[in-house]
Formats: sequence, structure tokens, C-alpha cells
Amino acid sequence: MEKQGMMTIVSNTPLAKDVYEMVLKGEAAKNISAPGQFINIKLDDGQTTYLRRPMSIHDYDESHITLAYKVVGVGTAKMKTMKPGEQLDVLVGLGNGFSLEPIKKALIIGGGVGVPPMYNLAKKLAAQGTTVITVLGFNSACDVFYEEKFKALGTTYVCTMDGSYGVQGNVVDVIKKEGIEYDRYYACGPEKMLDALVLFDDVNGYLSFEARMGCGFGACMGCSCKVKTAPYKRICVEGPVLKSSEVIINE
Repeated sequence: MEKQGMMTIVSNTPLAKDVYEMVLKGEAAKNISAPGQFINIKLDDGQTTYLRRPMSIHDYDESHITLAYKVVGVGTAKMKTMKPGEQLDVLVGLGNGFSLEPIKKALIIGGGVGVPPMYNLAKKLAAQGTTVITVLGFNSACDVFYEEKFKALGTTYVCTMDGSYGVQGNVVDVIKKEGIEYDRYYACGPEKMLDALVLFDDVNGYLSFEARMGCGFGACMGCSCKVKTAPYKRICVEGPVLKSSEVIINE
């Protein structure tokens, strides 16, 4: 099935400080095969937004894709202004997503804009009978979003670096403080958070990485990273999900 297509904006609403949720509708949604895959959006104005913007997928079904994005540059600032009814040229179902292996207890970890792609994974794991525990990390209370959605799936902890909401500290602090036990952990967030998780447990984790991408489907090699199991892996094809055991921590 063709991965490229046009999708129509259904809604585009604010979630938290500089964070928005966009719902898209279209046949291209059928191309998603696993939680953790991403979408690449064309926002070309011929000048400043030539390259497509890779976005993680928060939730999806056969005809809808929900994104949650943070306004950080020209491309996302343009997305913020888009209205229902407008159309986007997208590449859908890109990357290697999370495995839905049968396990008893899963720890879901999201940091900042790494929170959205963890929801569909958590929902699917819960649906197959896995006990889901979630830890969400943010900088401050004004940045917190989707807490209630994760609480509906299982025990959920929230932490903030400044202590203005939930537990003060980072996600590893919460795991240690609460003595959280798990069979596997799954995470997406800032690279420093992912490095800290690998230092904490480099055996039982799956981590979703972000990278600057030129094409989004492996041709340009621009998002290649070194790993322990191969000279390089492309985040857009062999990733964005990597096993904790193959991650090389940036010093």
C-alpha cells in the first residue's frame, strides 16, 4: 500500500504550553502497523520549510491519526495556525515501532514531547492483558498533558524537574523512589533521559529516539547513529525504536 497520501485536518487544539494536538483523517492511516512509527509531513513553502517534518503518532485507527506536537520552529509554528478542513501531504507508517510481546508488567516512560507516542503502545499492551505502569516527566506544571489518559490505563506517576507538580526530579528518580518493578520498559523523550535509563537498566528496555531527518525513509543516511550491534543504524528505518542493550551513551 502506498505510504504517501493526503490527510484532512479534523481538529487542531492546544494541550499545554506550546503543545498542540492535531487529528487527521484519511486512507493513509491504514499504513501504520505498530505503535512507535512516525509520520512525515510536507510543509513546503519553497523557502524555509523545504524538508518534511517527522512527527510521532499519539494514537491511530484505520482512518484517523492523532499527533501531539510542540511549537519549536517555523514548521510547527505553521502547523499551529492550520484549520479543520485543510489538507496535509504525509508519509505514513515510517520506521520500526515497538514490539507488542506478551509480558506481565510493562513500564511506560515518556518525557516532554516524548509522552504522546507512548499512549497507543500503553493502550495496546493493556488491551492484551499486560499490567501497565506509567511515569511521565516534564519540566514544570505548565508542561503537563495527557496525565488522565494514561491513568485510565493503569497506575501513573508524574514528575517535574522544578517540583511544581507531582514528584520533584526525573523519571529515574521516580522509578527508584517508588520501587517500580517491571518485565520491560518502553521509553521516548529527550536524549539525556534515554541515556539515564540505559545507565539504570541496559538490558530490559526499548527506547524511541529522535533525530534530524532529510528524507525519512533511509536514502539520505542523515539520521544514522552508532550502535553496539552494527556500525550504524538509521533512526528513520532501523529506528526510531532501539533496544537498550545496543544503545551507545553520548558522553
